[in-house]
Amino acid sequence: MTDDRFLPLGFPGRAKAVIEPFRDEGFNFPAKFVFAFVGEDTIAAMCQQYSAQQLAVFETVSNTFPIWGLEVAGEKIGLCRAPLGAPAATQLLEFVIAYGAREIVAVGSCGTLTAREEGALLLVSEALRDEGTSYHYLPAAPSIVFEAGFGERVASQLLALGSPVERVKTWTTDAFFRETPAQIAQALSAGVTVVEMEAAALASCARYRDVRFAELLFTGDSLADPSHHDARTFGLGAREVATRLALQALARG
Repeated sequence: MTDDRFLPLGFPGRAKAVIEPFRDEGFNFPAKFVFAFVGEDTIAAMCQQYSAQQLAVFETVSNTFPIWGLEVAGEKIGLCRAPLGAPAATQLLEFVIAYGAREIVAVGSCGTLTAREEGALLLVSEALRDEGTSYHYLPAAPSIVFEAGFGERVASQLLALGSPVERVKTWTTDAFFRETPAQIAQALSAGVTVVEMEAAALASCARYRDVRFAELLFTGDSLADPSHHDARTFGLGAREVATRLALQALARG
């Protein structure tokens, strides 16, 4: 028997939340911002390459996330390391939006469901909403289509930098260890060729907050053969490259 008391509460609409991301803390972040799912070493390398200033620190019970302002080709660009998983990542995205980010490029790794080399650069055009966070920002739907105009602007700048990107549909999941062969086959049949854990939620949050958002992915592990997960290096060699390209593309655009 189903107990209706424990059914999901549903999309709350535009109702004001008890805890809002803007708390008048005096921060002022650049309008252009790179939200990077990379290690501290990559962030440190970017801060060393470009003139960096720490603007804030976002604190959680388990970790802290410095927010940086960089000088890239004469443009102020924000940068931070993002936490893995839709709920944590979206919480931090809310913070950077609340204090000034308006054009955001997320950078992160993905698992490829087809035969792709490691480190291939991809730009998300649509994301399956197989996670929970997006449903608190937008009404229920199978997927979210990303804003084409901003995505094309980012793609054109990447092309000008010598790095053309493939457009892809991605599967955003909450469960790294529950990517089954049947789900992979279902995703492929829908034209989805990569999997990650944040894109749908981040895009939904950005749309709700009326800011521009794109996501640049680099291929890491491979699930192209469902009988064998090939971890490779989870895109280690592409992390600095992709983050630098996102910073440069925003600066140019």
